[in-house]
Amino acid sequence: MVRYELVGSDLADVRFAISPLNEVVLSLRAWRDPGRFPLHLRWVRSVHESRSALDHETLLALTDARLWTPDFLNPRPASPLTRLDDELASLATIDPALVARDLRAVHGAGSLPRALRGPAPRVLSRIIDALAGYWRRCFAPHWPRMRALLEGDVTFRARQISKHGLAAMFNGLSPQVRLVDATVEVRLRSRLRYTRGTNGGLTLVPSLWTINASTPISEAEPPMIIYAARGVATLWEPQPLAAPGALAALLGAVRAGLLVTLETPASSTELASRLGVTPTAINQHLRALRDGGLLVGVRDGRSVLYRRSPLGDHLVAPDPAAWPG
Repeated sequence: MVRYELVGSDLADVRFAISPLNEVVLSLRAWRDPGRFPLHLRWVRSVHESRSALDHETLLALTDARLWTPDFLNPRPASPLTRLDDELASLATIDPALVARDLRAVHGAGSLPRALRGPAPRVLSRIIDALAGYWRRCFAPHWPRMRALLEGDVTFRARQISKHGLAAMFNGLSPQVRLVDATVEVRLRSRLRYTRGTNGGLTLVPSLWTINASTPISEAEPPMIIYAARGVATLWEPQPLAAPGALAALLGAVRAGLLVTLETPASSTELASRLGVTPTAINQHLRALRDGGLLVGVRDGRSVLYRRSPLGDHLVAPDPAAWPG
């Protein structure tokens, strides 16, 4: 069991944050043991081809049979708006001694996988390159959808605190977590044991890729609890496209629904995942809407993000005052 003692101002310094790096690293558990993550099987299948160009050896070495991951790859995020680029930049500056310590803590001193052997700076560089490639190919197209669910969880927990208090929120995070007096107890399945103060606050991090609540392996790491976000069962379910009847009659239900949805920019891959269809099918509709002047496409790295044009905005929410009279 891990115990975090909240003293004085620490009680008011319990914060929530979201970490793209945490999510991309913890998702590797679903590679190693997909049967443990049945709710993500649709996603695992959807990125199967994209995985072929990745550094499998390094990525799979970042978890062990217990599904543990090194502490330095699960940093305490600063806010709900943390960006992966910022986290990778910070990761590149980490003390090599900490890298070696955390890899040994997961795999044991004499049993490091081949991809993790060698000078710590070189190993760290290889890890960062592997994670960046994984993010681009398998994660980035789906991240807006993932982030929306995580942000929804944070909003729910904040409301719990305001309505029912801190203890009710902690006790609702997981059956393994509870607040007893001023101590947060996390009952772990492992033999990990320590008690420490929070020294400036405790960070709570929702995740799509954890079944049980977890903490850093090392007592020296900043206090943090990673817990399962609410609503993961709905994450990969196809979402219906809603569109006004007149617009659907004009454009067809799918294209009208896409036009309504694309008030917020999205890629064809993200839309295909959200709707449970192939990117090829979505691209046909996007191309027709773009050719008709209802969408614009803007390149963002390797992806093209589509959004409504001013004409598309007018069709979805017409302003009668703009028509000649």
